[in-house]
Amino acid sequence: MKAIALFSGGLDSALAIKLIQEQNIEIEGVYIDVGFETNKQKTEHLQKLADELGIKLTVLDIKEQYIKEILFNPVYGYGKNMNPCIDCHANMIRVAKEYMKKTDAKFIISGEVVGQRPMSQRLPALNAVNKLANAEGLVLRPLSAKLLPPTVPEIEGWVERDKLLGISGRDRKIQLELAKKYGLENFESPGGGCLLTDINFSKRLKDFSKTLQLTPHEIDILKVGRHFNIDGYKIIISRKAEENPVLKEYNGELFEKIFPKGFPGPIGLIQKDAPENIKKLSADMLISYTRENNGDVIVGDKIYKAEKKDKSEFAKYLI
Repeated sequence: MKAIALFSGGLDSALAIKLIQEQNIEIEGVYIDVGFETNKQKTEHLQKLADELGIKLTVLDIKEQYIKEILFNPVYGYGKNMNPCIDCHANMIRVAKEYMKKTDAKFIISGEVVGQRPMSQRLPALNAVNKLANAEGLVLRPLSAKLLPPTVPEIEGWVERDKLLGISGRDRKIQLELAKKYGLENFESPGGGCLLTDINFSKRLKDFSKTLQLTPHEIDILKVGRHFNIDGYKIIISRKAEENPVLKEYNGELFEKIFPKGFPGPIGLIQKDAPENIKKLSADMLISYTRENNGDVIVGDKIYKAEKKDKSEFAKYLI
């Protein structure tokens, strides 16, 4: 018997796996990558925890599908920011269902805990997720199973309900005690995780989507740099050296690069269709974040004579 685990790398998903492993069921951990994770070393972390649990890890990249079908038109709306949590969880279950067919798995497990998250893990929300995913009875939540209706694996006798738990609420005392019992160490701490819950990232995303169509290529560049909107045209300039590679490696169709020529400084991006005056301004903006007073700045395939300006002039354009 095999099950697919929605594997986030957190303690709850790890404990859900341990509880089902104890019932002699094979588990494959599936991380569904929608692109908005905050942890830059997410895959490495997931692999460490998967190794600790003794399970196979599979990463499914669904960024394009998520952007097209979920992010901008969620059935259940958003949380405080641009986080469509209920639709996102339902979509993950749908994706896991499709993957399940390829692996001979019989059901899905999730580390969700009733009442732990205000939007997506209230009991009505969990019911909504099951219904939206067309997966009622198929998703077993071992940490809160005794508070929920029996699922197919329980009804069929594949899993003993008495060996599952009835945890609810945001207090993690029981989970931390179980972590000690199982000797788990490589799980992520709670909180953070999804950039769509972040107010500043959400502002950038909303501004971007007013005039441009997001693709997976633009997700990472929304995570870094200073973002400006000048007459509806977007400019991004890195804030620190470690952000430069993210902008330098951009290979989408919407932006072209801004580089200092012959002196150190940040890297930037500007919309390809920006008019000449804004491209010239972007060169001045870039040099203003260097130690140079003037110099050559490459914008796309042209070189501009740039002059340093007071950075306060750009504040009104900041997103």
